Amino acid sequence: MLEKTFNPAAVEAKFYPRWEESGAFRPRPETGAEPFSIVIPPPNVTGSLHMGHALNNTIQDILVRYWRMRGRDVLWQPGTDHAGIATQMVVERQLALEQKTRHDLGREKFIERVWAWKAESGGTITRQLRRLGASCDWSRERFTMDEGLSAAVRKVFVALYKKGLIYKDKRLVNWDPKLHTAISDLEVENHETKGHLWHFRYPIEGEEGRFIVVATTRPETMLGDTGVAVHPDDPRYKDLVGRHAILPLVGRRIPIVADEHADPETGSGAVKITPAHDFNDFEVGRRHGLPLVSIMDFDARLNENAPEPYRGLDRFEARKRIVADMEAAGLVEKIEPHLHMVPHGDRSAVPIEPMLTDQWFVDAKKLAAAPIEAVESGKTVFVPKQWENTFFEWMRNIQPWTISRQIWWGHRIPAWYGPDGHIFVEETEAEALAAAEKHYGRKVDLRQDEDVLDTWFSSALWPFSTLGWPEQTPELARYYPTSVLVTGFDIIFFWVARMMMMGCHFMGEVPFRTVYIHALVRDERGQKMSKSKGNVIDPLQLIDKYGADALRFTLAALAVQGRDVKLSESRVEGYRNFATKLWNAVRYADMAGCRLERGFDPASVRLTVNKWIVGAVADAGRRTGEAIEAFKFNEAAGTLYQFVWGTFCDWYIEFTKPILAGGDEAAKAETRATIGWALGEIVHLLHPLMPFITEEIWEHLAGSDAGMLVVARWPHYGGGLGDRGAEAEMDWVVRLVSTVRAVRSEMNVPPGAQLALLIKDASPESRARLERHRDLVLRLARLASADLLDGEVPRGAVQAVLDEATLVLPIGDVVDLAKEKARLAREVQKLDGEIDRIAKKLGNEQFLAKAKPEVVEEQQERQSEAEAARAKLREALARLASV
Repeated sequence: MLEKTFNPAAVEAKFYPRWEESGAFRPRPETGAEPFSIVIPPPNVTGSLHMGHALNNTIQDILVRYWRMRGRDVLWQPGTDHAGIATQMVVERQLALEQKTRHDLGREKFIERVWAWKAESGGTITRQLRRLGASCDWSRERFTMDEGLSAAVRKVFVALYKKGLIYKDKRLVNWDPKLHTAISDLEVENHETKGHLWHFRYPIEGEEGRFIVVATTRPETMLGDTGVAVHPDDPRYKDLVGRHAILPLVGRRIPIVADEHADPETGSGAVKITPAHDFNDFEVGRRHGLPLVSIMDFDARLNENAPEPYRGLDRFEARKRIVADMEAAGLVEKIEPHLHMVPHGDRSAVPIEPMLTDQWFVDAKKLAAAPIEAVESGKTVFVPKQWENTFFEWMRNIQPWTISRQIWWGHRIPAWYGPDGHIFVEETEAEALAAAEKHYGRKVDLRQDEDVLDTWFSSALWPFSTLGWPEQTPELARYYPTSVLVTGFDIIFFWVARMMMMGCHFMGEVPFRTVYIHALVRDERGQKMSKSKGNVIDPLQLIDKYGADALRFTLAALAVQGRDVKLSESRVEGYRNFATKLWNAVRYADMAGCRLERGFDPASVRLTVNKWIVGAVADAGRRTGEAIEAFKFNEAAGTLYQFVWGTFCDWYIEFTKPILAGGDEAAKAETRATIGWALGEIVHLLHPLMPFITEEIWEHLAGSDAGMLVVARWPHYGGGLGDRGAEAEMDWVVRLVSTVRAVRSEMNVPPGAQLALLIKDASPESRARLERHRDLVLRLARLASADLLDGEVPRGAVQAVLDEATLVLPIGDVVDLAKEKARLAREVQKLDGEIDRIAKKLGNEQFLAKAKPEVVEEQQERQSEAEAARAKLREALARLASV
């Protein structure tokens, strides 16, 4: 007998080590079965499990457990990412507590300190993934800085450099003045900021009293201006094109150029051009040969290129000083409040500064061609398909990828500089020295580049580097390309696109056949989770409280393709109750003497009710498998929930109680065996979603010698299971009882009232069904009687349609009909008002323009719910109208 209550923590602690130690998670290439492989999106080594991880890894584990049960040779490749900037920040914060910086330690000692931190704390996330039930092959766990992956990174860098696809250039980059490193466009977040638009007058050379007015949100950059641009078709400035303005506070002559970048409709139509501190201005400057004057250092303080009074000032302090000096000179036309987007570093949260620096770049445009063709031709398919448009939009407009980072933790760029600055790019220092000796004709000392590679560079190699590349390993040959990638939409560009670039280039094949994109996990109101809002839901706390199975099933049930997951603790509690329902059903079966009988043939059952449940099990199994294979995890969860809670527990168990309590021993034996078989099938079907409780129940049902469910085969249901006649008959009973229950609820019939059901215009088939199942109907619908009606409908009776027949329920003696009509009318009127209010709100353009998408969606959902509730009430009113 099972314990009285299901204890998730005890069961999880019991089975996970058993699964892992038994080798159940390892692939089985020796079977020759068709491979199914997934690479885990490597979580940051600094990380701990958040709800996005929980959703992503639950979906992966459902797929992995399902295909393992289907007999595939499954590899789920785990590992973690070294997370360059994030990890360095963690260790630097530790040093700060000791009143030290990384510079106090020096590069080598600092790197040793990071490795020590990784050894001590880096395993947190993988331990937490085990708690979720993730069935990765942990024996193959990789780390993006381990020696094998580091060798792959060096080989890729050198190969791309020698093909001209990696190059070094002085260009504007997003500079993070807090972290002292360049970051890519994808690592920049735009924050809406209340600022100002300053309109400055620049004097026209040789024409005293005439000015050209330019507007800026960043007055500090004016000290680096090297031009003013006006639109070539703007008649106001035709005579000024080719002339010069005098840059205030500096005195530099700057040309006035005609360029379409200037918008005549915006501000004065003239724009200041600062090529060294603005990306658009950089392009204008390049078109017109304007010099680049960089006025800031790496701390975003003004440097020696700024006039002496401003040198050393922080950029924002310089802004105040420059505005004050311009006002004192009478050169401020006006100042306007201005709401605008200011780019910030996603890690440091400080405003980034466009900075002219030497950086390494990947020619992403050339590498993007093969992935674009792969998605166009269907070699890789996105699910949901609309994400392909997002992929194409970004890939077809891709910019050079800045891959160098001015930090210490990461893959150091394999480039060395000779005495004259000549660059030698090789996989090892020895190879670089040999190349240098050949170049110079003598041995020379080399200096290695100080920068490290963007973390996403090594992550881009993940699908093949983890399988042993550049070595041609058996695993690489067998499991690449992988079957599916499961990831969030927020890293389509960071990671998915770059893996496709590298996979297509180095493997000649896409890295995955399918990309399943899941949505964000939000709170129950659709708000994005954030610490500042106080609405973060911790998956580990939910696992502690309700168990991993309840959390996993909740996430699967809410994972509708293309829709964000709206999570609430109450939903997890509800699916914990689902686990309890299943647990109690097994305990009931134990007490009723039901056992899993080996050799039982479900096709041999004779009782109608047993034929019905056998067919229902087979139908649920087929639909669950189809849903998982189509990445419709919510449909898989919904199918199993409705079958287990509704069909099996609420109906079949209730239908069979009289049989088990009766005297027909053959019927009892068949029913006990059918219940045992059905429970065995249920735990197989539920296992990919709820692995822990199902493994515990399976061990109880089948015994420890039957083998673990984690490596069991997925049930196969041939065409011989199920009986259409039995299905139609028992479904008729279910619908009859459900309709009576619905009418009782709608009309507020007291629970203890025993009504007399009359059935009018019943067909011979319905009459026969009633005769066979009258006792069940009476008990489950709480009826005093259930008879056929051949005459007139009595007064005070409500009616409902069931197929060809009309169900008649006299309720006038137990319900005040007039009072009930008035109550229902009030409820309808209340809902009318609510629906009208929502409709007005959703029809208001100002509301739609200002409201967040999740707020609009919430209103739309509430409108749908209210309309459905009103429809039910109107149906009940219509029933009463006929009384």
